Amino acid sequence: MLNRVRSAVAHLVSSGGAPPPRSKSPDLPNTTSALPAAPPEAPRSPPARAGSGSAVPVKTAEARASFSRPTFLQLSPGGLRRADDHSGRAVQSPPDTGRRLPWSTGYAEVINAGKSRHNEDQACCEVVYVEGRRSVSGVPREPSRGQGLCFYYWGLFDGHAGGGAAEMASRLLHRHIREQLKDLVEILQDPSPPPLCLPSTPEAPTSSDSSHLVAPQSCWSSHKEVTHESLVVGAIENAFQLMDEQMARERRGHQVEGGCCALVVVYLLGKIYVANAGDSRAIIVRNGEIIPMSREFTPETERQRLQLLGFLKPELLGGEFTHLEFPRRVQSKELGQRMLYRDQNMTGWAYKKIELEDLRFPLVCGEGKKARVMATIGVTRGLGDHNLKVCSSTLPIKPFLSCFPEVQVYDLTQYEHCPDDVLVLGTDGLWDVTSDCEVAATVDRVLSTFEPNDPSRYTALAQALVLGARGTPRDRGWRLPNNKLGSGDDISVFIIPLGGPGTYS
Repeated sequence: MLNRVRSAVAHLVSSGGAPPPRSKSPDLPNTTSALPAAPPEAPRSPPARAGSGSAVPVKTAEARASFSRPTFLQLSPGGLRRADDHSGRAVQSPPDTGRRLPWSTGYAEVINAGKSRHNEDQACCEVVYVEGRRSVSGVPREPSRGQGLCFYYWGLFDGHAGGGAAEMASRLLHRHIREQLKDLVEILQDPSPPPLCLPSTPEAPTSSDSSHLVAPQSCWSSHKEVTHESLVVGAIENAFQLMDEQMARERRGHQVEGGCCALVVVYLLGKIYVANAGDSRAIIVRNGEIIPMSREFTPETERQRLQLLGFLKPELLGGEFTHLEFPRRVQSKELGQRMLYRDQNMTGWAYKKIELEDLRFPLVCGEGKKARVMATIGVTRGLGDHNLKVCSSTLPIKPFLSCFPEVQVYDLTQYEHCPDDVLVLGTDGLWDVTSDCEVAATVDRVLSTFEPNDPSRYTALAQALVLGARGTPRDRGWRLPNNKLGSGDDISVFIIPLGGPGTYS
């Protein structure tokens, strides 16, 4: 991995690090450090054009122009039309031109079967250079690319109610992560524990006397241990929040409609960080073993968090919803009877006397894929959705939707990986119809047909997973071999090799 990072930095210096021209889209404010070009074998994907998501049909040429796909797919106008064809649902992958994505990553996608006008998934794969903003001593560091860090980045963004949020996040989230890491460059390169405090900047005022704010020394005889790993996790979490805030500020001027689930992978200094906000998922398949690297955030999995917020802030329910959960909708004829219920502090069930307020619609209703928050949305974490309201109401749903991801860490240096060990990222279009075990079986079946040093094997695996989830067209829609319905959703899959064809430790 160190050799590949050095190669990326060397390529940066030789090329001047000039980024390709950006489209007229919202960008980070006051960003002065340019993204580097990727190493020769990993072309960085320039930004896609702004997505549309307009519900009003326009002329064909304008409609096609508004549809964008990840630029690393290098789709021609004809390819864009095929990618936008709901009836054919052709699988799209980067062309086999010899210039591959970082780590020979495999990627494949397919549009939905008519669920939305365009494919609302977006994807991003980047090599990002981080130049330190300051030194730990507080003295501004001299500009020197040799002192910076490179991180590898993959992102899947599953849009809903329009593709604007997913398209915006695919272009900008890795930049927010880079900004959050700038203060950490020297700290992460130093093996000693992180400092508790950084020196104040010249602009930051300091109090002349803060002794009245300090607790007795006996209460603070020791401090918590903070790891470098937790600093990276915090940087990713803050980046998600800042991305969400930027969407809130710019949603009108730039037509950032809808929201998106976000599944992001960052490789930095020997460790893989998997950040998930939504119902996309990631697993590692290592020597046939399945290692979950994320979990889905749905109204069922986050019931207690949602109920607690409704309990603490009943004004968010608007007198229309109850934070309590019942096995089914309470009927007026059941007033005064005792019915099963559970509150935010309960995992089991108990009985309570039905009162008038219990007749309100439940905050969380339905089961499985039909579970909804306020009868409206089926995911509870993600970016955007700032304009989302309860149907036929002015009640906003965003307060119940968290933008913070759950971050899991995998240390690549702790295991000797082989070329068949992979990290699989997929939007819910894959996981709705495919189990972890079925994915692992496909990994074994497909990779065994290729030579271990053949980098095209990972794209072939991504294509096989997408085709397996999509199914084949029959009289009654898209069907799997067992005649069950295939996924009618957009499907996007990244395959990240952990042990080959290069060395990443």
